[in-house]
Amino acid sequence: MTLQMCEEAAMAAIALQADHRQPRRWAATELKPLDPDIVSDAIPAFFVGRNAAGLWVAREARGRIGGLFLFKSSAVDFANRQSAPARCALVFPVETFELDIENRGNTLIALAEHAGRLLARLAAR
Repeated sequence: MTLQMCEEAAMAAIALQADHRQPRRWAATELKPLDPDIVSDAIPAFFVGRNAAGLWVAREARGRIGGLFLFKSSAVDFANRQSAPARCALVFPVETFELDIENRGNTLIALAEHAGRLLARLAAR
């Protein structure tokens, strides 16, 4: 089984599980700008964490680019590629947060999320 087939199967499972997840009792964390005393403006910074569906999110601190991923390592690789040739600072929030900009990560995830929404609508009927 190839890695792509494994990712596709895992994304389908996530889409199916999204319908069965318990409703969240709190809103997703709002990402706030980083304190310039902590991270220099010269160093790109990325938030890396999970969203409510359990997918990995990588989002540049200023909201210029971000993406959704199946694996944490893919999210970290994305952040490092986007800040190349230099490295970037990675911030791992404890709370879940949602990607609030266009997904420039794994494009198949958008299809899995769409399938999950369709399944939820069908189940509600």
